[in-house]
Amino acid sequence: MVKERARILVVGGGYVGMYTALRLQRRLKRELDRGEVEITVVTPDPYMTYQPFLPEAAAGAISPRHVVVPLRRVLDRCRVLIGEATAVDHTERTATITTLATEEEGTGGRRLSYDHLVLAPGSVSRTLPIPGLADHGIGFKTVEEAIGLRNHVIEQMDIASSTRDPAIRDAALTFVFVGGGFAGVEALGELEDMARYAARYYHNVQPDDMKWILVEASDRILPEVGEEMGRYTVTELRRRNIDVRLQTRLESCADRVAVLSDGARFPTRTVVWTAGVKPHPVLAATDLPRNGRGRLTCTPELSVEGTTHAWAAGDAAAVPDVTAEEPGRECAPNAQHAVRQAKVLADNIVHSLRGEPLQTYEHAYAGSVASLGLHQGVAHVYGRKLKGYPAWFMHRAYHLSRVPTFNRKARVLAEWALSGLFKREIVSLGSLEHPRAEFELAAGGKPSLDPPHNPKGSS
Repeated sequence: MVKERARILVVGGGYVGMYTALRLQRRLKRELDRGEVEITVVTPDPYMTYQPFLPEAAAGAISPRHVVVPLRRVLDRCRVLIGEATAVDHTERTATITTLATEEEGTGGRRLSYDHLVLAPGSVSRTLPIPGLADHGIGFKTVEEAIGLRNHVIEQMDIASSTRDPAIRDAALTFVFVGGGFAGVEALGELEDMARYAARYYHNVQPDDMKWILVEASDRILPEVGEEMGRYTVTELRRRNIDVRLQTRLESCADRVAVLSDGARFPTRTVVWTAGVKPHPVLAATDLPRNGRGRLTCTPELSVEGTTHAWAAGDAAAVPDVTAEEPGRECAPNAQHAVRQAKVLADNIVHSLRGEPLQTYEHAYAGSVASLGLHQGVAHVYGRKLKGYPAWFMHRAYHLSRVPTFNRKARVLAEWALSGLFKREIVSLGSLEHPRAEFELAAGGKPSLDPPHNPKGSS
């Protein structure tokens, strides 16, 4: 039994936020029915994005709506607030929340009181002060960015097909990806595969006309799959005429020209930035302890060190890896740990409410899988190394088992089955990003050339 009424505030609706709230509403079903517990989830989006499927969504293998999980449907016993936490005062047990309503009212953020706090805001793209990056760069962390990038790539092929200017054509068919981690390599592999297939429908664009460039600052890519599989990935990408440049940095992309540290210059209309992430800015607006990298310092029980009733996991938390041989090692901020940490975190909140002992988070890293396009992939799982079709199949099987809800599993599986029977759908719906432009023009107005004020929209 819960000893007293508890208000649980979950900040973030990603892996940790959704899975924690989902497990809490299952474990505390009776307490919720009796009104002894209240769970509030604050998230900027009404859905959770399953990010490993973003590359396939960008390539058109999966519908965008099947990459996201609607939170209100899944968390039917929780109160879901669409907004963002801008500050947390854990000493006073309050969080400052801004929502769409507070913006309309013009009253500023509202203060929300809580008894237990779960901080899981995730991470944001880590950018550098590179000239032109803010103006021309494209991110790859959200489903909006993934679909925007797909539209953008197809539109560049349309431009190249219709222009008579060789300089414009060359820039349109040059695609630069910065960052050799999972996001960059998988996005590049899937989109290059999609563009190569789409070229058959253009009378004057051939796959060899396109330049695909991967820029990585370190001496290897995909470090999670091991050095051997990383070298194989480089060889495989280069076999597909993808220019992989290791130990190279992007120094400028001003005036639509990508300038690399090795002196190379590429006129391009596409610069995709996937060079790492950093903790969410809200962590700096709290009175909770953080480590040198800006992540919350946590205990093996997933509570914030030196505090009570404050919990964290995922990208926002520096959780000790108790399975590591060397002391001081932390769990990697990836989905594999985040989903498992959410389960332990929710259980520990229940244990805390009931006055029971807490359990320690313990999980040995199982390995990683990555897709390089249709029927191509690499994997290093439990010491076994796979490549090609077996690795690609394992990638799909693993993520199908991990995507939340049976509804999403069935829909994704059905789409994969249909894609094996029918041809790819190659179409750009870029006008979705400016849906009122045609009406404004018809009504006598002048449609804006700038994208609407939406930080999640593609440029």
